[in-house]
Order: sequence, then structure tokens, then C-alpha cells
Amino acid sequence: MDIRLRGPARRRRATAGAALAAVIIIGVAPGAAAGPPTVLSPSAGTPVCQVRDGRLNEISGMAATGDGFVMVNDSADEEARRRIFFLDAECAVVRTVRYPSRPRDTEDLGVGADGTVWVADVGDNDRSRRTIALWRLRPGGKRPVLYRLAYPDGPHDAEALLVAGDGRPVIVTKQGGGAGLYRPAAALRPGATVPLARVGQVRLPSTRTRNPFFFVGRAVVTGGATAPDGRRVVLRTYADAFEFDVPGGDVVAALTTGTPRVVPLPDEPQGESVTYSRDGRSLLTVSETADQPPGTRPTILRYALAPAPASARPRTDPAPAAPRGADAPDRADRGGPTSAVVGAAAAVLALLALVLAMARGTGRVGR
Repeated sequence: MDIRLRGPARRRRATAGAALAAVIIIGVAPGAAAGPPTVLSPSAGTPVCQVRDGRLNEISGMAATGDGFVMVNDSADEEARRRIFFLDAECAVVRTVRYPSRPRDTEDLGVGADGTVWVADVGDNDRSRRTIALWRLRPGGKRPVLYRLAYPDGPHDAEALLVAGDGRPVIVTKQGGGAGLYRPAAALRPGATVPLARVGQVRLPSTRTRNPFFFVGRAVVTGGATAPDGRRVVLRTYADAFEFDVPGGDVVAALTTGTPRVVPLPDEPQGESVTYSRDGRSLLTVSETADQPPGTRPTILRYALAPAPASARPRTDPAPAAPRGADAPDRADRGGPTSAVVGAAAAVLALLALVLAMARGTGRVGR
């Protein structure tokens, strides 16, 4: 588990970590999505309610429920923060559920169509975990069940979970340029490690939205959610939300071939959570506040969604689609000289950001 730094040091480390991830992993710069995206005008979200429970100040995952919200903290040092929190519509905690064993780094959650809560224990800033985990809590349950999974291609840091209409979880890695999509290659089983299969890669359009982490914050995926009707999914960065239509219920096809609508989320302190409102007409977000001035409370913000335009449908490429699977390369990974040049430029910029962060005394601490 990572040792979380407090105050400015924690934020500097997060920035340097994101920059380092960009240097190591970015193959092409963001902006390779098909066609020009539809972008809503940047505006501050409308406050819904404030979370006043002191145990919730590193909120990394949130989902709206029929009577309120369910949330988890980022990997918390204090035992009291390691819970699945259920809140009412006024953001008051009404119930908590403990994990039967200590989670490593809970980064997102999703709620299936049947009300099952899935918690993504998938954070790995140092890329040192041999396995990651999903916790499943049945509706009304008192004890989540742990399922272990392993990547087919080595460790990845991830902060986003999507629950498809068929209940299958999809993990989206925290990578700029091309975030990997992974889902279980077999049925989940308690007490066993199930292999993940790489099923695709998503590229998000570039934006200019203000955020605390500059261009790096606009490139890395920090959360995801599925609409209540299952026909749309959204991925977010520290700066923006990207909404994709899901024709036929195929989440992977939507993310790998679709053109998203962009919802700017400007100036959120450290935005890692996103969900749909229960009616599906808005996005709801909440930011971590651990590094904010004393007394700052996490506030759920609402961003209205524009109706999906008729043109927002998956594109049709002239080249045949590559087969999906753990051993199948993504089409986007087979870029030519142009993608290599753009990727090199992105890596240089990320390296400069890393050097600047390191010059301020940023360090990595982990175990």
C-alpha cells in the first residue's frame, strides 16, 4: 500500500507520479479520438450538498443511488476511513460497511443494474502489485466479497471502473494518450486469482480546461460511471468528463470507436469521482479535500448534460477491427511515424513536468 503524503507534499507527489506515468506509458498524445467532439461551455458545477462526515475527505469513488449516494475513500491511513459509506440525499452518512480485510487502494466504485456495489481496489501508483481486487457488495449486504485479478501484461495504475449492462466490470487504466481497457477473462471466484484480458484502448480528445495539474491533469483517467439506462458511459480526468454512447450495450466498442461529448469540470481541487444522477440528465462529481484549507468540505457538484446529438455514434473505420483479447494488439497501438512523433513530443513535455516537480523536492514513498 502506498504511504499517502499529507499537505502540499502529497499533491506534488501526485503531480510527479502522473508526469512519470506519462513519460513511461504515453505512446501518443491525447487527441486521437475520432472526429471533433461536442464540447459544452465551461462552467462551475451547481452544488448539491456538502459531505460533513470527517471520515470522508479523500473521496475517490461515488455512485448515486435511489435514496442518496454510496462512496469510498482513496487508500486511507486511518481505519475509520476504510469503509463503504452510504449517504442520504443531503450527504449525511446513514450506514457504513467494513471490509473483511484491509483493502490496498480503493479508487472507484460502480453500482450494477441490480443494485450490487462494486468497489475497485485497483490503485497502484508504484506499479508494484501482483494482483488487484474488486469488492462486491450485494444489495443490503453486510460483508463485501473479495475477488482478485491479475493483468496479462504487468502492473498498471488504475482509478476508473465501469459496470457494463450485463454486470461485467471493465477497468480503465490511468494512462495519458491511450488508457487500457481490461475485464475478467473468466468468471470471478472468491479465493482465486482470475486473469484479466486487455480488450481495447481509449483515446480522449485534448482540451484546455483549467485544473491543478495542467496538461497532465487533462490526460489521465481518474474515474468512470455507467448511466442508469446503460446506454451511455462517462470517463473523467482531473479536468473534464467524456461521455460516450453505448449502442447495443457494448461498452468496449463504445470506448474504442466512439466520439465522446466533452463536459468541462474546471478547477476541481482533485477530481477523481463521477456518477450519473438517477434520472441520467446530469453528471455528479465530488473532489478530494485532504490538501485543502482546514474546514473545507467535499461538495457534490451537478453538471447538466446536453441531449445526445444524432451524430454521436461510433465511427466506422476502413480497416477491419482487431480481435479483442489478452494477446490481441489494439489498432491504435500500431501507429505509424506521425503517432511516433506526437508520442515523442508528449513524452518530452511530460518529462519537463517531471523535472520541474522533482526540482521542488518531490519524492516517492511507498512500500
